[in-house]
Amino acid sequence: MSVQRYAVVGGGIIGTAVARRLLARRPDAVVTVLEKEDRLATHQTGRNSGVVHAGLYYEPGSLKARLCRRGVGLLKEFCAERGLPYDEVGKVLVALDGAEEQRLGAIAERARANGVPGIRVIDRAELRELEPHVAGIAALHSPSTAICDYVSVTDRLADDARAAGATIRTGFAVAGLRHTGGQVVVSSTAGEEVVVDRVVLCAGLQVDRLARLAGDDDAPRIVPFRGEYYALTPDKRSLVNGLVYPVPDPRYPFLGVHLTPRFDGEVLVGPNAVLALAREGYTWRDVSPAELAAIVRFPGFRRFARQHWRTGLAEMRGSLSKKAYTAAARRYVPELTADDMVPAVAGIRAQALESDGSLVDDFRITRRGAVVAVRNAPSPAATSSLAIAEHLVEVLLDDDDAA
Repeated sequence: MSVQRYAVVGGGIIGTAVARRLLARRPDAVVTVLEKEDRLATHQTGRNSGVVHAGLYYEPGSLKARLCRRGVGLLKEFCAERGLPYDEVGKVLVALDGAEEQRLGAIAERARANGVPGIRVIDRAELRELEPHVAGIAALHSPSTAICDYVSVTDRLADDARAAGATIRTGFAVAGLRHTGGQVVVSSTAGEEVVVDRVVLCAGLQVDRLARLAGDDDAPRIVPFRGEYYALTPDKRSLVNGLVYPVPDPRYPFLGVHLTPRFDGEVLVGPNAVLALAREGYTWRDVSPAELAAIVRFPGFRRFARQHWRTGLAEMRGSLSKKAYTAAARRYVPELTADDMVPAVAGIRAQALESDGSLVDDFRITRRGAVVAVRNAPSPAATSSLAIAEHLVEVLLDDDDAA
């Protein structure tokens, strides 16, 4: 094989899974993971609620549906082998009125088409048995939906990759990708260079910027949406037993506030979804004028904002008012008060938008010559990470073998 050297840009769960999979398929390859932070899993991987999604919502046959279901099995097996937390706490999608109850049937059909086990629509009495403190007239119950510790999973994937021969370099912020003589020179902001035959971009919030450096299309663009969480005080964690979610409304781009027990015993409330003022803007104080200006200039964002400005204002209200945020949570758990919630970590969803303002719904992987980019990998990307790595590496190596 002439292709021997690979650089994987991004040290989150997908990047480490890809490095591990590459070496499983090509043990003689030279694989280097390049991560700009001083540790792995700093951004999306380390700032999410830890849910292992069962595959309820996704269009049957889509990459999301196929890789989520495959990923669940691989992740569950991996956690069992490594002794990592994996708890099938179950999930209820709670209908608050007749219109939401009607939507449950279609979601159940889609979930069954995706192979999600144990799905059933339950009435108010059954919901009360599962979740005594949760309001609702009906629900969709997914008993296999689980929670895990994605940071620990990432660390173990990185350990496996290192044991197979990978080099993992932190503090390497990619500034340039230069094609030369069939190779790619990856340069850092500090002037370091790594010369490889192939590059795989798993860079999350930065992936569109890096893909453009490699000659990929301008769109889709990553638009960062901050998800802010509260956590229940310890004495109120017993108000929920499993995951409590709203019924998705196809008119709106985001799901809405929900309640999520975590592997460490904490219970998160959220997230909301507000436009971040920087790609890594985890608070209102984190502002990048240049990045914000680039978002506003992007025609896709302007079209998206014109369509969903009312939703945006409602999300901002919840961000700026704990009272409003609490009211959203109380629709599902009426006993909650503002005193029962304390601020928790915020995350950012790297959401890809097309130039026409539409959200990119499915996972998207593109290739420009020697550079492969994961251009869209929002939830359930962590759930699907091992399956995404399988899929991506097969595409990469099949193309290389055919060349």
